[in-house]
This record gives sequence, C-alpha cells and structure tokens, in this order.
Amino acid sequence: MTYDTIIYKTTDNVAVLTLNRPDVMNALTSTLRRELLHAITHAEQSARAIVITGAGRAFCSGQDLAAFTSLGAKDIERLLRDEYEPLLSAIYDCPIPTIAAVNGAAVGAGANLALAADVVIATHSASFIQSFTRLGLIPDAGGTYWLPRQIGMPRAMGAALFADKISATQAAQWGMIYEAVPDADFSAHWQARAAHLAAGPTQAYAHLKHALRTSYANDLTTQLALEARLQGECGQTQDFAEGVAAFLEKRTASFQGH
Repeated sequence: MTYDTIIYKTTDNVAVLTLNRPDVMNALTSTLRRELLHAITHAEQSARAIVITGAGRAFCSGQDLAAFTSLGAKDIERLLRDEYEPLLSAIYDCPIPTIAAVNGAAVGAGANLALAADVVIATHSASFIQSFTRLGLIPDAGGTYWLPRQIGMPRAMGAALFADKISATQAAQWGMIYEAVPDADFSAHWQARAAHLAAGPTQAYAHLKHALRTSYANDLTTQLALEARLQGECGQTQDFAEGVAAFLEKRTASFQGH
C-alpha cells in the first residue's frame, strides 16, 4: 500500500505505519492525518497489531504551523473536530493492539498522537513536550484527556503550563508511557513487543482494552458485572480453548482469532 506521507509495511501480522516527512520532523498535515486514518482502518482489518513510528530523528513535531497560521478561530475548531478527532478515535478505539514507537521528539499534537496508542515505547533520547502554551493555545489532540489520567493532575498541569521538555525516562517513571529503552536496542525491542501482541489472543485484547477504559466511569459493582460479561464472551472463543489446551499440553499457544 502506497501513501505520500506515511510508509505502510506489514510483517508477520504487524502493520508498521511510519510518519514520513522527516525534513519537517513529521509535522502533521491534512494529507498525513487522512492517510494515517486510512492506513489504521485498513490495518485493523488485515493485521493483528499496529505500530506507529516516525522517520528520521523525530517521532512527530505536531501540527505543521505553515498550514496552521492561516486558519481563523473557527477553522481551528473545524480542523480539530473534522481531522484530529476521527484519527485519535481510530487509534484509541482500534480493536487490535496499538503501539507508538517513539523514536525521537514528540511535540504538541505529536506527543498526544503517541499517547492515544495502547502502549508507548520510547527510545532514551526521545522526549515529550506539551508545547501549546508557547503558541497561546491549550493542549489538544486529546492532551487534556490523556495526561490527567496517565500522570495525575499536578504533573499534567505542570507539563501543560510550563511546556517543559520531559525525557522519555522521566515519562516512563511518571507513567506517561510504558517504557523507555536504550537507543541501540529500540528497534529490536519494539519489534519484539509488537510480535508478541500479534501472536496473542486478539479478541481477549479487545475486551481487555474496553474493560480497563470503561472502568473510569464505573463503580465496582458495575465493573464486576462488565468483567463477568466480557469474560463469558472470551470463554466462548477458540482462543480460550487453544489457551487451555496449550497449558495442559505444556506447549506455546497458537492463537488464531481476530
């Protein structure tokens, strides 16, 4: 599959989507957002895990300001509603596991694009910057949603107000991302992580994501009922039967469900 602003490659049921505007640190344009949304929609039907990463020295520098500065206030709102919301929702609600492999700076909307993924793995040299107040703006692209939930209100407020550069190591310590790994090990590490997810029980992963995210809005009784219902559905899948058989036969399970 060929695009103008991303590279799409599938290997062993892992779809790797590489933002490919390295000359501008993979800044987001309407074309890139449209192509990334299309690629995610296609990948969730044909792959078992998705990785989003960046070409060159950065993951994503955020919105391409060359296109942004000509917009009026109403146009900015339209851009966020019409272009960012569908893309972020596609990543967040994707039925198969998603990984953001952050290979360098993730700035503004680029940082929050990464945080929409199920798992964020970053190289030690990567960083995350909520740069919006430097432009007289508030965090968007989900930033006001992800940050308080991931790192708590005090750190979310500080990161947004000061627009500080947060290292990948600090982000991992805070719980903003899952893990930071040495640069030399980065590619092999996220590839191994993605391969693990691609070989796993896809239907259970989808239910797991739903249960964890829904828990924010549920009391304990409601959440326990949801767990029971989703677990009952998992228990009727071929993946569950295979998992039990593999355990009893002392072998590695071969999950095939989608």
